[in-house]
Amino acid sequence: MSKKTRHMIGNAHLDPVWLWQWQEGFQEVKATLRSALDRMKEYEDFVFTSSTAAMYEWVERNEPNMFREIRERVAEGRWVLCGGWWVQSDCNLPSGESFARQALYGQRYFLEKFGVLSTVGYNVDSFGHHAMLPQLLRLGGMDAYVFMRPKQLEKRLDTNLFRWESADGSSVLAYRIHEYCQYVPDMEGQLRSQIREREADDPGVDEHLFFYGVGNHGGGPTKALIESILELRREGDGAYAFSSPSQYFERVKGLPSIPVVRDELQMHAIGCYSAHSAAKRWNRYSENLLVAAERWAAVARRVTGQEMHEDLSRAWKNVLFNQFHDILPGSSIEAVYEQDARDTYGEANAIASRALNDALQSLSWNVRIEAEEGMKPIVAFNSHVWPVRTNVELEFGHFGEGREFHNFKDTDTLVDAEGREVPVQRIASRSSTVWRQRLCFVTELPPLGYRTFRVVPRHSASVRVKAPESPGVSVSDFVLENDRLRLELDPQTGWIASLRDKRRHAEAFRGFAAIPAVLEDESDTWSHDLERYDNEIGAFRATRIRTIEAGPVKSVIRVESEYGKSIVIQDFAMYAGLDLVEVNVTVDWRERFKLLKLRFPVDCDAPRTTYEIPYGTFERNNDGREVPGLSWFDQSGPTGEAGTMNGVSILNDGKYSFDATGNVMSITVLRSPIYAHDRGHVPREDGAYTFMDQGVQRFTYALLPHGGDWRQAETVRRAAELNLRPFTVIETYHEGALPQDGSFVSVDKPNVVVSAVKTAEDNDDLIVRCYETSREPTTACISVPFLDRSMSARFGPSEIKTFRFPADASKPVVETDFLELPDEHT
Repeated sequence: MSKKTRHMIGNAHLDPVWLWQWQEGFQEVKATLRSALDRMKEYEDFVFTSSTAAMYEWVERNEPNMFREIRERVAEGRWVLCGGWWVQSDCNLPSGESFARQALYGQRYFLEKFGVLSTVGYNVDSFGHHAMLPQLLRLGGMDAYVFMRPKQLEKRLDTNLFRWESADGSSVLAYRIHEYCQYVPDMEGQLRSQIREREADDPGVDEHLFFYGVGNHGGGPTKALIESILELRREGDGAYAFSSPSQYFERVKGLPSIPVVRDELQMHAIGCYSAHSAAKRWNRYSENLLVAAERWAAVARRVTGQEMHEDLSRAWKNVLFNQFHDILPGSSIEAVYEQDARDTYGEANAIASRALNDALQSLSWNVRIEAEEGMKPIVAFNSHVWPVRTNVELEFGHFGEGREFHNFKDTDTLVDAEGREVPVQRIASRSSTVWRQRLCFVTELPPLGYRTFRVVPRHSASVRVKAPESPGVSVSDFVLENDRLRLELDPQTGWIASLRDKRRHAEAFRGFAAIPAVLEDESDTWSHDLERYDNEIGAFRATRIRTIEAGPVKSVIRVESEYGKSIVIQDFAMYAGLDLVEVNVTVDWRERFKLLKLRFPVDCDAPRTTYEIPYGTFERNNDGREVPGLSWFDQSGPTGEAGTMNGVSILNDGKYSFDATGNVMSITVLRSPIYAHDRGHVPREDGAYTFMDQGVQRFTYALLPHGGDWRQAETVRRAAELNLRPFTVIETYHEGALPQDGSFVSVDKPNVVVSAVKTAEDNDDLIVRCYETSREPTTACISVPFLDRSMSARFGPSEIKTFRFPADASKPVVETDFLELPDEHT
C-alpha cells in the first residue's frame, strides 16, 4: 500500500480580467464563490482555498449576505484565504514598493474582515518570479509560496519542493504545482493524469500538492471532481486529503534535505515584458506619482497642518489591480486597456495629483518670501531622500493687468536664496503662443526638500554673486559637448558615432549606438515558446538631423528617422555639468508583427549584465535571451586600454524588456502583436484584427557612461531621478514660518535608498522604508529633521527595513514589516 499523501486543493483559478472586462469577472466571482459555499453544504470535509483581497471587497460591497456566509466558513477553517495580496500580481514588472503595497492592503483587509493573515504566497499563473520575492513574501507575513510557472522545460528544478532564498538570505518554502485547474470536458481524466505525471517527476516524495477545480473564468470544484477524489480514496492507493496549501507546508517543513534554490524563477511569456507599452508606462508613472504624493502629504501634515483629503489607499488599490498578471503584462483584450486600465490609472493619478498639489502648495505658501519689484519666486521640490543635482524645467509667464504678462526677459536672471546667480535658459514652451515660455536651469536640491529661486532683473540688489564662467553645452550640426561628455552623431544614419567621457578619456560604445532596429515578430501576444527575438530585418535611417535647442544650460539635437510607414524621433539632450545624455523618444509606429529595439554596443568585455529588479539587482548571462527589468540595466567590465574598468548604465522611464548579446545591450521599445492572440489561433489574411502599439507613444532613456561599475556610478539613484523629476510651484511674496531652503528626510549612505515615506495606516506615526542597493553590509543614519528624530540602522546586503517613527516623540522608533502591524499580529 502506498504511503503517499495527496493534498487536494479545491480552488477556482479566477482571472477577474483577461479575455473579458472586470464587470464580467465581477459576476463570475460571485457565481464561483456561491458554488464553493454550496459544495461545503454537500460535502462535510470539502475545503476551499482562495486568494485576491480585491475580489472579496467586490463581494462585500455587492453581496453582503454571501460575504457574511464566507466569513463564517473562514472562521470554521474550511474556507482558506491564501496569497495575502490585493491581486495575483505579475511578479516581474511592478516596483518593489508595489509588492509591499500588495501585502499591506491585501493582508490588512484579510485581518480586518476575517481575522486572519495569509501565511502562503500564491501566484499560480504569473509569468515568472523575480529573485527578491522571498524577502518580499516574508516581510508581507508569508513563509511559503505556491506557483506554477516556469515549468520544467523553462526552468529545470531538481524537485518541485524547495527552499527559495533571496540575496539577503531570506527564504520561503516553495512548491511548483503541475496545474492550477481542470478544463471541460474530461476534468477527472485531467486530474488523474496530473497525479500520475507529478508523482513520476518526484518519485521519492511522499507529500504532494494537487490543485483541482474548473478555472480561468472561474467555476471551482465541481461535484464530479469531488466525487472523483472520493473514488480515488476508495481505490486505496494512498491518502487523498481535502487540504490547503498551509496544511501541506506545515506537514513538509520539517523534512530533511530540502534543496535550496538561490535564483530567479524564469522565463515564461517573454513577450509580456514589452506587450502594450502604454499600460507599462502608465504603471511606472502612477507608481512614482503615488510615492511622491505620500511623501509630501506626510511632510505637509506635520509641518503646515495640511490635512490630506484624498484616499491614497484607493489610488494604490487601482494601481495594484492593474498589476494583475493579465493586465500589466499586456495579455488582455483591447477594451481592458482602452477603457478599464486607462480609466483606473487615471483615477489613481487624479487622486495622487490632488494630494501632491495640496501638500506642495501648502509648503510653498509657508515659505517666507520678501516682496521685491519685478520679482517672481519659484519653489523647486526634490522628492528623493538624497541631494540631487538635476535640471529643472517649468512653464513660465502669465497675464497681468491690462493683458501684460510676466515673462522671462533678456534683462532678467535667476538667483537662489543666497543671491547667487543661477544660469537659466529659455527653451520651447509646450504652448505655441507669445504668452508662455519654458525655463530650464541646473541646480542642486536638498534631500526630500525644496529650494527657492527668484526671477529678478539683472540690476537687482538680490544678485549678490554673479554666475561663474561656464563652458555650458556647445552644439553643432552633429555634436553635443559639455565639460564631461562629447556626443557625435553619424550624419548619414543619425545613430551615435561616439560618446566619449572626457574626464576618463574613455569611449562608451564600440561602434554605432542608439540604433532603432526592426525585427520580425510573428509570435502571439505572449511569445509562447520563444526565448529571444533575433531576426533583424532592418533599421530606421535618418531623414533629418537638426539642432532644436542651443544654450548655456541645455542643447538638443533632434534625429528624425523612418522605416516603412513608421517614424522615430530621438531628441538627444545634454546639460551643463551633468554626466549623462538624456534622449526623449517619440515613436509613430505603423508596423504589424514587427518589434522595435534600440541597440547599444558597449565598449567593454563583460560576460554578464546587471538588471534592476524589484528592490534589488540580478546578473544574467549575455546570451541574447529576452529578460525583464525595471528602470536600468548596466554592463561594466575591462576595456582594451590596459584593462581599465569601464561601463555604461542605460536608464529608462517606462520600459521593462531587454536583452544583452555579448557587449550589445538592447531595449525592447515595443511589439505589435494582435491583442490577446494565443498561438492556437492562426490569423486569417482577411481577418479584422486590432494590433498593439499602433500610433504615437513617447518615453525617455538616458545614457550614463562611467568608470568602475554601476555602484560607483550610483546608477540606482540616477535612474530614480529620471523617473521622478523635481516639482515646481510658481509663488508670490508672503510671510511664512519656513526658510527658503529646507530638507525633511535624509540618509547618509549612498547605497541605502528610502523607498517610502508615508503616514501609517492606523494612526499619525510616520513610516519610512529603506533598502540596501549594492549588496554590501552597511550602517546608515536616517535623519527626520521635521520630527527632530534620527536613528542608525544596520543593513545586511540587499536588506529591506521598515521603520515606524511614533507621533509621540517619547516613544522609540521601531522596526516593522510591510503590514505596519503591532507585534501581536506579526
